[in-house]
Amino acid sequence: MSTAKSATEPAVLLQVTDPHLHANAASRMRGVNTYDTFLAVLDDAQRASQWPPDAIIATGDLVQDESREGYERFKACLADRGIPVLCIPGNHDDPEIMAELLDEPPFQCCGEAQVGAWRLIMLSTFVRSQDSGALGSKALAELNARLEARTTMPTMICMHHQPVAMGSAWLDGVGLRDGDRLMAIVDRHPQVRAIVWGHVHQASDSTHGNVRLLSAPSTCAQFLPNNPYFALDDRPPGYRWLKLYPDGTVQTSVAWLDAGR
Repeated sequence: MSTAKSATEPAVLLQVTDPHLHANAASRMRGVNTYDTFLAVLDDAQRASQWPPDAIIATGDLVQDESREGYERFKACLADRGIPVLCIPGNHDDPEIMAELLDEPPFQCCGEAQVGAWRLIMLSTFVRSQDSGALGSKALAELNARLEARTTMPTMICMHHQPVAMGSAWLDGVGLRDGDRLMAIVDRHPQVRAIVWGHVHQASDSTHGNVRLLSAPSTCAQFLPNNPYFALDDRPPGYRWLKLYPDGTVQTSVAWLDAGR
């Protein structure tokens, strides 16, 4: 998929992650109606000055209960907004249903997309029956080959599981099991300028050499950062904006719903 944005202009992306939708629109998770908060996030983004983005990146756990109805609800929320939606499975997803329902325009599951001057590579880290993720030797070799084939275009890698430690023992135990192998490949390819992910239900922004490392808050509930045990944060639903410049520069910000919403 390629958007119509000129390769000389910065590209604007909206990252939403971990909505955890259900078959029943009234279902709640950790006290939150996840359908209501997902709609509230989309409405909030649509009022922002950055709207409309050139693409929306949905970085996994789109549905909590692996239901067809959940994916149909996700699709209905975004299908008529006139924006490409790039989808990646998370550990709570059903990749087969996702591929069936969310792999025709304006939706795309995994693969590659070009947005403005940037190349986006969407990787599945899904491992059936596991909360942690992995890419595996085959996918890592394919990624390395893709990067060797096109070396000049600034590239962002998108996935669900975090490839680096987040500073929480319980959360790092369910991260990307072969994250060190991924980062070794990234180190060999300077055109990789950003890695974004979901899964961690918190916002983070760090660097690895010249690579920006970014996670986004969930559109529902958040996890307490830097806590050794599972705990919920009191932060509201959120999402991330990304502005990608042709020279490889990334500008980004996180938006949180206010308490009244």
